Amino acid sequence: MTDVKLGVGSKIKFGIADFGLSAITSCIQFFMLFYYTDVLLISPGLAGTALLVGKLTWDLVNDGLFGYLCDRTKSRWGRRRPYLMFCSIPLALSFWLMFSLPVGMKPVLAFFAILLTAMLFDTFHTLVTTSYYAMTAELTTDYDERTSIATHRMVFNVIGYIFGAAITTMLAGIFQNQFGLSQRGAWSLVGLFFGLIAAASVMLVGFSKRFKSVVNSEPVRMPPLKAVFSTLKNKPFVSFLIISGIMSVAFTLVTTMLPYFINYPIGMEQELPLIMFLLLGILGLFLVPCKFVADRIGKGKTYALGIGIASLALLVAFFLPAQAAIPIFIVASVAGIGFSSQWVCPHSMLPDVVEYDELHTGKRREGVYYGMWGMVCKITAALAMAISGWGLELAGYIEEEVVQPESALLGIRILFALLPVVLLAICIPLLIKYPITREAHAKITRALAEKRKYEEEL
Repeated sequence: MTDVKLGVGSKIKFGIADFGLSAITSCIQFFMLFYYTDVLLISPGLAGTALLVGKLTWDLVNDGLFGYLCDRTKSRWGRRRPYLMFCSIPLALSFWLMFSLPVGMKPVLAFFAILLTAMLFDTFHTLVTTSYYAMTAELTTDYDERTSIATHRMVFNVIGYIFGAAITTMLAGIFQNQFGLSQRGAWSLVGLFFGLIAAASVMLVGFSKRFKSVVNSEPVRMPPLKAVFSTLKNKPFVSFLIISGIMSVAFTLVTTMLPYFINYPIGMEQELPLIMFLLLGILGLFLVPCKFVADRIGKGKTYALGIGIASLALLVAFFLPAQAAIPIFIVASVAGIGFSSQWVCPHSMLPDVVEYDELHTGKRREGVYYGMWGMVCKITAALAMAISGWGLELAGYIEEEVVQPESALLGIRILFALLPVVLLAICIPLLIKYPITREAHAKITRALAEKRKYEEEL
């Protein structure tokens, strides 16, 4: 095994898949609940509950199991690429189906329609993303090179995220006003548009022969459930999961509630695409500086610094009055600077955890670890959407009302800003004390090198 260095062109091509995947993720995080409540006129509490039930049933097991399956796959294309090649089209179609539900469904029918379409989408999304993200740890074993690969990938991730966040409502408006579609028909076409983009970007990487694993290890042979739960014996991974779960709830609350926050308490609905573009554009610009900071002070401390900055921006946002145009643009910019660490640090921290596991178990189990991480993030994201839906309902939110009651406006402010700040504050000390520092990782890689050399001599 060698510390392979990838060229810039290879890193760019590898990152392209994250453009499409991030675009559909952005569309879901920012507009899924909004689509259910303000387009399909479904109760926010019912929609949020349906999404959470899906995550706590099928999604609870599929990430770890698909990761286990990915690790054990043997094919002429390797362990990961077959899932990128053959699951991309079903991924696109299932995403389109989620945004093609009929208006006016009875509550029970609406519940199961949301539940089943979300579960179908998540099946193919998990197969693709678990395989794709697991490839990161196999392209190189170098600590800083992984950060570089993650940074290049996150550039496309942010571009895709901006693309999905900034043009979703614009596209829906164009399809509705320029092409004469109904509101529901316009959103269906938006779903198909983003689904096809995701499929194309994933296939570009899946069908490429450029990305070969530098890790040549036998697939995991323990039973699948044992393999999944054995990851919890890895103490740095448990710490990583706790941080990731809390961060997922906090960030999803922000993204889910942002359209409501801008539309109602701030009253700047027309500026929503611009505010999203500014927030995510600044985030993208600070990915490379964030990577340089991580190289100097470590990934955990950089992550903590970033979410500290984001917390200050959210606190200011909580107190902003209606029509505060200049302040909201400043707050969005500062939040973008802070949240850049959310894009860079976790994706370069997890490969280090995989090597810690290899040192102690003798196995390379990227798929299982990425699957477990994906499961925790998706369940906690669904929990955040459910909290958003329940919170809106308790606060007295009225679907398709231009003017919301004061209780709903306060509830939106709390869900968008105050609650995420509390959660982010919990993560900061955990990140400062994160166990795998640059020095700790160097010891792990040296120990692995010595172990492999010894095994080769036997």
